[in-house]
Amino acid sequence: MTFLNDTEKERLRARIEEAEKQTSGELVTVIAGQSDPYAYIPLLWASVVALSVLPLAGLANLQLDLSVISILQLATFLLLAFAFRWPPLKMRLIPKSVKLRRAARSAREQFLEQGLHHTENRSGVLIFVSVAERYVEILADKGINDRVDQAQWDAIVADFVQAVKAGEIAQGFEKAVAACGALLAEHFPAKPGDKNELPDHLIEL
Repeated sequence: MTFLNDTEKERLRARIEEAEKQTSGELVTVIAGQSDPYAYIPLLWASVVALSVLPLAGLANLQLDLSVISILQLATFLLLAFAFRWPPLKMRLIPKSVKLRRAARSAREQFLEQGLHHTENRSGVLIFVSVAERYVEILADKGINDRVDQAQWDAIVADFVQAVKAGEIAQGFEKAVAACGALLAEHFPAKPGDKNELPDHLIEL
């Protein structure tokens, strides 16, 4: 699924290039539709509801044969296992803590996969978005994290999360890039001979 059109992607790439001209740091943007397929969720909830058929029948004083109960349980399981695969419903069934853990793990995996820990000045910054979880995280390497207070990153993330909830992902990315670029320029200003170490285009998972 594409969340930014070609024009928005090109505009974002240009914003990253512009920001990096002012700093020796590196900005990388990554967007994921979701951080985990959560394949077990429909099956788990369908199983819970199906297993409740027998005790519910007992509470309702329904005199049903065991074979009928078994058929009802199987039908309930199959119907709900299919229905709970619908993404909006499935995401509502996932505990918030689980979604946060999966998205945070995905962000850290991308930090390593994109090589942000290998920049010359340890000043790489990842802006990561996982849309299904409405999750935004900014991960900075040690060089920049030692100089920037966490509250500054949190403020940028808070603004971006609101943009994601409003469906304004492209605008959120651009504002976050500008804000992160300003912090990088403050602490790691551009130097003669700086080279572009990491890609400027949006990475889509």
